[in-house]
Amino acid sequence: MNKTLLLALILLTSSTTTFAGNKKDKKNNKQEVIAPLALTNQSDSASYAVGMQATEGLVEFLKQSYKVDTAYMADFIRGMHDAQTHLNTPQGNAYEAGCEIARMAQSRIIPSIQERELKGTNIILNEKAFTNGFIAALAKDTTIFTNTKAAADYKQNILAGEGIKWLTENAKKPGVKVTPSGLQYKVLVQGTGETPKADEECVVKYEGKLINGTIFDSSYKRDPQTSEFRPNQVIKGWQEALCMMPVGSKWELYIPQELAYGSRAMGNDIPAYSTLIFTVELVDIRHNEEKKVEPAKTKNENKTKSSPKSTLKVSKKK
Repeated sequence: MNKTLLLALILLTSSTTTFAGNKKDKKNNKQEVIAPLALTNQSDSASYAVGMQATEGLVEFLKQSYKVDTAYMADFIRGMHDAQTHLNTPQGNAYEAGCEIARMAQSRIIPSIQERELKGTNIILNEKAFTNGFIAALAKDTTIFTNTKAAADYKQNILAGEGIKWLTENAKKPGVKVTPSGLQYKVLVQGTGETPKADEECVVKYEGKLINGTIFDSSYKRDPQTSEFRPNQVIKGWQEALCMMPVGSKWELYIPQELAYGSRAMGNDIPAYSTLIFTVELVDIRHNEEKKVEPAKTKNENKTKSSPKSTLKVSKKK
């Protein structure tokens, strides 16, 4: 959120300040009677007359520029009267700023956040809830959210929203397929071998990166380049993809955050709510029957076996 927007939002606190000592009964919309002003000299009389003449065309201006319903002219007059009393006082300035920023929030701030940060998500900002949440933060009211909880909720919506926007556009690209779970994949090389079961150990090569292109893990950078694990050991997006891939295949996977690590950040490499991209090659399958009769390996042989990076494994933490 840029500094200008933040400053504008901070000013919204002014809308909580009211002229409590000078409120009228707003349920009664009758024309307010203002005490007659004694015109004691020529300047007073001229000022009064000029004031009356200055209203020519004002009603149409109020209707067009401020959307004022003429049925509520008594409220407009009350506002003018209050402004005359409190204008340029600390309380009046705060109230005036609150009204202005409230209008700004409705016409500019909320639409801007909706377009720039929440486009492509399922979230539609509610003006009343937005304003109430903002005022609660400034009033230090933690009845519904603490600042920490609000920040976490905001972070989830924004970060997950970025992934949703990216996936929405990616799904339109040639060759990209989408499964009912939301997993997206593209076949780079179609293998002709067997398809693994969830509990069978797979021999794979892979590279993982974020949607901004940052690579966080790659078996290609290790020696040997292959890793071995079972589909039911890893994140849901991998589970689903591996159990569809014939041996010899090379796919690109686009995994939504809910099929990856969700709210869990994986060290400094994978932020919470991250959509992930993987290039995966299924090299071979270690069948359970084969493993039973496989000769015991020496300690030196075991050292050459590469295991996947810990970030790829399914965490036991819920």
